[in-house]
Amino acid sequence: MISNAGVSQKFADDFWKELEGFADYAFNKSHSACYGMISYWTAYLKANYPAPFMAALMTSDFDDTDRLAIEISECRHMGIEVLPPDINESYLEFGVVPDKSQIRFGMAAVKNVGTGAVEEILSARESGGQFKSVEDFVERVSTRVVNRKAWESLIKAGAFDAFGQRSHLLFNLDTILAYGQKIQKEKESGQANLFGDAIDESIESRLELDTSLPATDEKEALQWERELLGIYLSKHPLDQFDEYLQEKAVELVSLTTGMDNKKVTVGGVISTLREITTKNGAKMAFVGIEDKSSEVELIVFPNAFAENPDIWVRDNVIIATGKINTKDREGRATEEIKILVDEASLVTEVDLNSFNPSGKKKKPPKAKAVAPEPIKTERLYLHIKKPGDEEHLKALKKILNQFPGDREAILVFGDKDKSAIRLPFKVDLKPELTTQIEELLTPDCVAVK
Repeated sequence: MISNAGVSQKFADDFWKELEGFADYAFNKSHSACYGMISYWTAYLKANYPAPFMAALMTSDFDDTDRLAIEISECRHMGIEVLPPDINESYLEFGVVPDKSQIRFGMAAVKNVGTGAVEEILSARESGGQFKSVEDFVERVSTRVVNRKAWESLIKAGAFDAFGQRSHLLFNLDTILAYGQKIQKEKESGQANLFGDAIDESIESRLELDTSLPATDEKEALQWERELLGIYLSKHPLDQFDEYLQEKAVELVSLTTGMDNKKVTVGGVISTLREITTKNGAKMAFVGIEDKSSEVELIVFPNAFAENPDIWVRDNVIIATGKINTKDREGRATEEIKILVDEASLVTEVDLNSFNPSGKKKKPPKAKAVAPEPIKTERLYLHIKKPGDEEHLKALKKILNQFPGDREAILVFGDKDKSAIRLPFKVDLKPELTTQIEELLTPDCVAVK
């Protein structure tokens, strides 16, 4: 092989010695050093520039609501307030409010608001300053780029809260958009008013909104936040239930697969709901609930569903008791945790008012002890007597590729001055594998130890 490669024996020997040194975990050491430096840098930034660091972190995870919820919770622990999006303060990404320990939600993280719409808003804000009213906004921002869907999402997410109630703005949205389209069309055509002058942009509000509707309901506003931001931001619907749920139910984050078949009581707000009718005509439901720590799916079979059919409504807060299940339909163990509900009840204002907290948290069931898997140390050693025989090596590689697994394969070259190399992939030490290799290399060239 050396002659075929056109290199000297000395070059090959020197190269091999360097390769052996590298194989002595040099790859892992270099990565450990890199990760150590990154950990130091990020720790320094978090300690000295907490708000910018967390804003950057949330920007990187804006499409992962689970990570975002964790990071916003961390912000609260750090004393950093995370504010809803705002058309005068938000940017494309999460941003720090100047001179304050606050972070504004990025407008691009709002569902149905694309990058193009945000860039149009930022461009208008940069050229004409902050928006003074809804009328000012709709006059300066193209209704073709920021369409009705984007308007609805921004209003519901709280981006226009400085200019009015969300319910009022949504009710008047047709009027707002029609006004904006008319003004923008007049500007584009250069239309003059009755006195022959160009349109006077300084004229005070000509857009009148109907504000006779009730103010936005807090519960509905939280639902909009959950729908459009992926999380509850301004408040959490379980805030007033904290003490009650701590004593009556276990935290969902504490559930593990080791608790399979154990009885448990959980509580939270219903976030998803899917009702079905069985072959017997009875109703059952698959219900997603969440507390402030995590979420889990409840499987409510017909008997349990029939006991309290009216409580299975989205945004209701419930307590449910049942068995933890981690198996699929075929009875195989999975990493997914579900709860088979035996009974459930609605948590009402009466329950909260009559509750006397004792300060004792409800403990989760004990998880089953899981024996650690035995460490697999057996390796496959293959003695290559003829390193220059490329046909044999290709045939060997083809055989090994047919048996992927978790055991290392070592090639040993030479007779007197032996050298070894660990293959970059692992194999399954099945009898069929060793049999085929023995037929190729002879039995004395194969060893498992």
